[in-house]
Amino acid sequence: MVVVAKEHPQVVHEEDSSKRRQILDGARKVFMDLGFDGASMGEIARAAQVSKGTLYVYFADKCALFEAILEQEALQHGQVVFSFDPDRDAETTLKEFGLAYIHLVCRPGGGSAIRTVMAIAERMPDVGRRYYGRVLDKSINRLSGYLKARVASGELDIEDCDLAASQFMELCKASLFLPFVFQAAPAPSEERMAAVVDSATRMFLAAYRTK
Repeated sequence: MVVVAKEHPQVVHEEDSSKRRQILDGARKVFMDLGFDGASMGEIARAAQVSKGTLYVYFADKCALFEAILEQEALQHGQVVFSFDPDRDAETTLKEFGLAYIHLVCRPGGGSAIRTVMAIAERMPDVGRRYYGRVLDKSINRLSGYLKARVASGELDIEDCDLAASQFMELCKASLFLPFVFQAAPAPSEERMAAVVDSATRMFLAAYRTK
């Protein structure tokens, strides 16, 4: 009996993961430079330094590639380190969350996915809905859950915690996110982000802290 040697499954898996990351990195650059409509599988293959045949082994088309990039974006949002311990005071928690959130959305290259989704959402609404649900709505829900706990503790007085969570996140982006995402300004400085989040926290607590 002849035994055919097989590659170790772990090695194959690591090679596949590395090649997939290589392709996604190349695709991200092409989407950032050319937009969704301007990107082609040939251009992505060149940027990723793989053959088109290899590219199609991993992804059926550029829609699947873009969806994979959005999944990475969602994972990055989910991995942001901030504590929603319901026993922590609101001021400390809101400031830490606000800084973590604005660092994420205003990081270099971080606006590319949002710009591309905004450009195609009208004719590809499923993509827009999935991105909103995986990224933006999830952050709102997590913050809303924390606010409900602080309402129950008596620290905050909020009727609609989902609305309040959205309000706080928008306050943190004020003067920072739109200039950045439309490339009217570079990524904001640490000092500017801290100042905006501090102001957002003061405004939020002035409206919602129990009198």
